[in-house]
Amino acid sequence: MHSLGTIGIVGAGGMGRGIAEAACVAGIDTVLVKATGGDAEAVAAEIGRSLDKAVGKGRLTVEKRDEALRHLRTSSSLSSLAPCRLVIESVVEDLPTKQGLLPQIEDRVSPACIIASNTSSLSLQTLSDSLRAPVRFLGLHFFSPVPAMKLVEIAATVRTYPNAVELAQAFVAGLGKTPVMVGDSSGYIVNRLLVPYLLDGISALEQRVAPAASIDLAMKLGCGHPVGPLALADAIGLDVVHAMAKSLHKELGDRRYSPPALLRRLVTRGWLGKKSGRGVYDYATSPPSENADLWPMELSA
Repeated sequence: MHSLGTIGIVGAGGMGRGIAEAACVAGIDTVLVKATGGDAEAVAAEIGRSLDKAVGKGRLTVEKRDEALRHLRTSSSLSSLAPCRLVIESVVEDLPTKQGLLPQIEDRVSPACIIASNTSSLSLQTLSDSLRAPVRFLGLHFFSPVPAMKLVEIAATVRTYPNAVELAQAFVAGLGKTPVMVGDSSGYIVNRLLVPYLLDGISALEQRVAPAASIDLAMKLGCGHPVGPLALADAIGLDVVHAMAKSLHKELGDRRYSPPALLRRLVTRGWLGKKSGRGVYDYATSPPSENADLWPMELSA
């Protein structure tokens, strides 16, 4: 894996930080660029805290943590990507934003650098049209939390060079993860199947089929899932679920991806799940309890 050289990640949100953390732990020199500007050192500190938690849980030694941090460089400038052999774009799931960013990345890297997007709901073919050399572009879709999740979906367009795919596969394997090849189709495998499941769980709650805890427990015990759909949606981020649903609904024209009214209202209120402290569940309690304001919110919205 060291022959890969340096990799870059653009976007220091939860996914971008997770990819950077996984790469550093694997011993890969990594440049993480904060796409929105601001304090790049704060991003490095967040990754450091995540690694500290891994040490506390016995998943990582102190020596391995320190070594991982030596492989990390954070920046707020795209020019820092110049030495990279692979750059992964991981910014907000918005087509114009990505279309505007990808040519800026291309302008700052060598002709040999592979450019990838972490998108799963937007058309790679459409995104590749923004590049002068679309032959080096592909999709690398990670799952949250990146350090723990073992799957990465790899998608190529009809123009992607085979050696770009081979390098992407080697990179994923070097992270200790499993690459799965998929077609350039909105949602790929996981999100195409997962998003309707999450939306159906929220719809069931909205229709008062059962309380949130009962819906989640039923899917855990009845289907053997490690976590129920409502807790999973909260963990992913309800804003992320909403954005994926809207994008897939637009791309596929399938009503199964239409966001339920309850999801839209939660996002509008800023109740985005675990990261905001409230979503379907209220995380101020231990264990989390159903958000007591769900139904008054519904009646007053």
